[in-house]
Amino acid sequence: MIQKPRGTIDILPGESEVWQWVEKTIKETADLYGYSEIRLPTFESSELYKRGVGETSDVVQKEMYSFEDNDRRSITLRPEGTAGVVRSVIENSLATGVMPLSLYYLISCFRYEKPEAGRSREFYQFGVEQFGAQNPAADANVISLGYDIFKNLGLNVSLEINSIGCRHCRPKYHKALHDYFDNCREDLCDTCLDRLNKNPLRILDCKSPVCSALAEKAPKTVDYLCPECAAHMEELKKYLDAAGIKYTVNPKIVRGLDYYQRTVFEFISEDIGSKSTICGGGRYDGLVEELGGPKLSGIGFAMGLTRVMLALKATDKLPEISNSPALYIASMGDNARLKSFEMSLALKKHGINASFDQVGRSLKAQMKYADKTGARFSCVLGDSELEAGKATLKNMSTGESQEIDIADVENIAKLVK
Repeated sequence: MIQKPRGTIDILPGESEVWQWVEKTIKETADLYGYSEIRLPTFESSELYKRGVGETSDVVQKEMYSFEDNDRRSITLRPEGTAGVVRSVIENSLATGVMPLSLYYLISCFRYEKPEAGRSREFYQFGVEQFGAQNPAADANVISLGYDIFKNLGLNVSLEINSIGCRHCRPKYHKALHDYFDNCREDLCDTCLDRLNKNPLRILDCKSPVCSALAEKAPKTVDYLCPECAAHMEELKKYLDAAGIKYTVNPKIVRGLDYYQRTVFEFISEDIGSKSTICGGGRYDGLVEELGGPKLSGIGFAMGLTRVMLALKATDKLPEISNSPALYIASMGDNARLKSFEMSLALKKHGINASFDQVGRSLKAQMKYADKTGARFSCVLGDSELEAGKATLKNMSTGESQEIDIADVENIAKLVK
């Protein structure tokens, strides 16, 4: 038997309806904040991610699904959304329009990671990217969008924020980090030894227990911020306070991609077993220029939808969503089956999910089937009902019945809605 590849998931009927509800809730919240949807290619030039995500990131070094196409070009299945959005903004000259430019996307991404709860090799993300707004108010507004999404989904999350500085103050911090980790280089893993000279900031994000323990005592980003970055951070706090959003400053947050600067943040769920990041993002001023575009600020976040689903299940807040028919039309004989088919189509035009026998079951089997599907109402059509133009509508839960006019589809729709 051929099975799905390791690290992928099937979203089955019954589950997909809940996913649709989550996605609908997310989209409606993004709409309230003035965001427009962008849809991206599933694969891009590998160079986009090497330049955009960063050569020293785990994503580029270890996790990308890359291959050569028939023209010997290096292609990569998208591991994240931001770089692709930036490429699209540049290529389609979206930066020439009204600013800020606010975009969102719902995509699948691909990373070669060890599969575990909430982490798969093909995974699903909701993300937002906003361009052309440098003020801390923009940071707070993006964070507020994420906060409101979780609130509208009924999830409790905590917010952690940090600043990792800018291209002006980060070199001093990098030197302090390098000096610190250089004194304990014999304890670093091989990957972090390589990072030591290339980008010591990446060591703070290492998953190795030894490197993580060393990172606990490493210099903190907030102690090396330039006056502008420090002021930006303090202004962000004021806006979050004004929004009534509680937060914790966590100097260990650096995020996993190289393009971040200044504000970085994570929403944490305590409901998925261990402490787990359910959404993360930050500011990436300079990335548009790095990829060949104009000078344009950017900020955004990505939300893992699989982890959102795990959190909903853990808190028992999954909505009960049913695709059961409102009405099952049972039939006896070919003429009655034809009429039941016509009625089902007519009712669909009134927004009613009406079902009928398609496999030739007996009447008894049809009624059992109606019960199994969870149909709220049923009626039976036979020769006598067709001749009289009347049938009996039965409420499947209460057993109450009433006579209906078969031809009055509008009234039937009102009764079963």
